[in-house]
Amino acid sequence: MSRYRLIAIDLDDTLLDNQLKISPRVKGLVQELRERGVVVTLATGRMFRSSRPIALELGLELPLITYQGALVKNCFSGEVLLHRTLEVEYAREIIGLAREKGLHINLYLNDELYVERLSPAGEAYARLAGVPVCLVPDLTGLLASENAVDENPVEAKLPYANGRTGPTKVLLIGDEQYLDNLQAVLKPHYGARVHITKSKPNFLEFTHPLANKGAALAELAKYYGVSREETMAIGDSFNDLEMLEYAGLGVAMGNARQEIKARAGYVTAANDEDGVAEALQRFCF
Repeated sequence: MSRYRLIAIDLDDTLLDNQLKISPRVKGLVQELRERGVVVTLATGRMFRSSRPIALELGLELPLITYQGALVKNCFSGEVLLHRTLEVEYAREIIGLAREKGLHINLYLNDELYVERLSPAGEAYARLAGVPVCLVPDLTGLLASENAVDENPVEAKLPYANGRTGPTKVLLIGDEQYLDNLQAVLKPHYGARVHITKSKPNFLEFTHPLANKGAALAELAKYYGVSREETMAIGDSFNDLEMLEYAGLGVAMGNARQEIKARAGYVTAANDEDGVAEALQRFCF
């Protein structure tokens, strides 16, 4: 019997190989774990609608950690367990700054992807995520005022939701070094008011201050009655650090950067070498 009862796995560059496929070996191991009563879920920066087809391919019909942990939603029933949105004021500031710098901006609202222009970077992102893009003239115009009536009052009353007036996430796409420098400036500026992370070298992401994969995994563990020591997390990037550190066992992929590997409990093979399968086989069977 596996000592790990809840396993969270990142998608891009972790579960998915470089062709965005899941290996047959991983599928078989996940199915066997599910038959043994182990909860296996996805923990990704992707949108819920982008993650759901992958979850269903694995036969998962349970809550998924999406948007870096800002939204935890059941991919079968649609039940929302957690939704933490970014304050409108900060979202508008970030969008304004990105416009000045000429960066591509993705705005995520109600599980839709909005952009002001169809740049090559934006089109590449949409292909990667497999989602349609909504082109609008002004992203800030989509953000309702603080006094707006919520279109989904039931969801707005969830314990960890702060309403639907703010976006679930804002993502900027640009040069890696430029985004690193921008992150170094914005992190101390926003402090604990905004969570800022990178999921890929050229993606800089902004969410609610408590929206990270580690916090979401902790809530999911509580939901299933699983102790921290009984959780396992597998990831490769900076946006995975919180969940790798929260989990009883944090596993970094072989293709992860050294900074990520240094903070993991175990380093498995790369995503193109079936690293997730290796980790599951080693620690769960």
